[in-house]
Amino acid sequence: MTQPIFLVGARGCGKTTVGTALAQALGRNFVDTDNYLLTSTQMSVADIVALEGWEGFRARESQALQTVTAQDTVVATGGGMVLAEVNRQFMREQGIVIYLRAPAQILADRLEAFPEEGQRPTLTGKPVTDEIVEVLAAREALYRETAHHVIDASHSPEAVVDAVLAALRMARAS
Repeated sequence: MTQPIFLVGARGCGKTTVGTALAQALGRNFVDTDNYLLTSTQMSVADIVALEGWEGFRARESQALQTVTAQDTVVATGGGMVLAEVNRQFMREQGIVIYLRAPAQILADRLEAFPEEGQRPTLTGKPVTDEIVEVLAAREALYRETAHHVIDASHSPEAVVDAVLAALRMARAS
């Protein structure tokens, strides 16, 4: 199996942390679409949104997804990557999509413990926990629709990687 593996889920679910460890376990390359955008544009997500609005950012995000997708690569996507139908379809057709799912309170706790200042502006202007609840409610169905596998991401990164590897082994066996 050499097709790309796409990690989707809300901010704080561990896409970058798990993705890095998963890529290492599989001997694959790792790329994070948000980090790719940061490097290629020399702007933070907040800067892009300030200059081009969310629509401009989403267009850049979709282009980044297409650019970084390659065989033998684990791709951590931005939390809103699933908002565009074209992105959902692209990921499902091009590779294996893993939804790293965690309850809103765990996501909020992680974001408060490890804030990414300047990396991602608030979507709603509300406190982190309220925003996460709202964003998850709006995106949960899209994450599930896009995913080939749903993994409980509320555990340690090592346990989540083990669960992803088990799901991939089971998929190969069937």
